[in-house]
Amino acid sequence: MAERKSFLLRIDPALWAEIERLAHAELRSVNAQIEYLLRDALMRRRRHHPHPDPPDRSPVASGGTGSEKG
Repeated sequence: MAERKSFLLRIDPALWAEIERLAHAELRSVNAQIEYLLRDALMRRRRHHPHPDPPDRSPVASGGTGSEKG
């Protein structure tokens, strides 16, 4: 299994209660529910606000050798 990142989250008690209720209804842990909600929000955001890929700034793409400065 992939390594997981741990972090402290401060959350409004009312929001926690709603997430806990959803998690119970969908047979998930609260942690899994938060991860599910975050993934869902990111997918929706990508659909509504697509970000173009940044330009390739490698020396080959710009015609340089990589040894130029400036």
